[in-house]
Amino acid sequence: MDEPGFWDNAQRAQELMKELKNLKDTLDEYNKLRTQYEDVQTLIQMAYEENDESLIPEIDETLKMFIRDFEELKLKTLLSDEYDRYNAIVSLHAGAGGTESCDWASMLFRMYQKWADKKGFDLQVLDFLDGDEAGLKSITFQVNGMNAYGYLKSEHGVHRLVRISPFNAAGKRQTSFVSCDVMPDIEEDLGVEIDEDDLRIDTYHSSGAGGQHVNKTASAVRITHLPTGIVVQCQNERSQLQNKDKAMQMLKARLYMLKKQEQQEKKSGIRGEVKDIAWGNQIRSYVLQPYTMVKDHRTNEEVGNAYAVLDGYIDPFINAYLKWNAQNAK
Repeated sequence: MDEPGFWDNAQRAQELMKELKNLKDTLDEYNKLRTQYEDVQTLIQMAYEENDESLIPEIDETLKMFIRDFEELKLKTLLSDEYDRYNAIVSLHAGAGGTESCDWASMLFRMYQKWADKKGFDLQVLDFLDGDEAGLKSITFQVNGMNAYGYLKSEHGVHRLVRISPFNAAGKRQTSFVSCDVMPDIEEDLGVEIDEDDLRIDTYHSSGAGGQHVNKTASAVRITHLPTGIVVQCQNERSQLQNKDKAMQMLKARLYMLKKQEQQEKKSGIRGEVKDIAWGNQIRSYVLQPYTMVKDHRTNEEVGNAYAVLDGYIDPFINAYLKWNAQNAK
């Protein structure tokens, strides 16, 4: 069982089984769609032959279901990039705005929690740092589910919030910024060689709940890759060794993606450009005052109900991004 290549073959077999299941699910969705289309045709034919207007509401409802399922299946055809099917690792960092931005980071985290829950995805916090007064200075979490990275890669960039500040006694409007970084959770060996001399490894006490374990054990790990300045950290595991292994996995994935990005500068959809967390660099604006509107500045997609978006209704932006990205890749 310990023969060379055994575990590689086992992992490859597992990947093939996942791919097979994904193909089967897609075929089932296509067959369902074809049945819906035939049902619509049959209902229209019946209404026409029998001159029965009472069938119109049923035709309308069946047609709406067909269009909805057709759009969902069409979007899945856009999730064909190398890493789209992988789980996603998302990092939020509060930018210009102090306490306001820390609170905005916690609001964004809640938004992604709500979205993941609606999708049936599992969300696991890997590391976080509380704000000095409220909210989060930073948080890194993993979203597990089919095509999680394919969907969430649309979220990479700076998110801008405009609202009446709950932390300002004068009730003035405040603008806050949070950067969102998204990368695929690549578990397999990427062949990335890292020189130990290029690393600074720090340990610290976990930030979250955990009773005596958190208070007495410096199990959290932060790794800084000195040549690139990339910092990864993990504190959710119960041992320092497990946290270090996860952090090293994240570092190798980041370095690998950075190398891919350098090789394909014209194809920035893998990780995207790194931008300052401030004015002029936002990909999306969330306006709560004097009106409510969320607008994506890449695709011009808009949703008037900003509070619905903050409750996890981000699919319109994800869908618009996938279409926009596919068009720009041509």
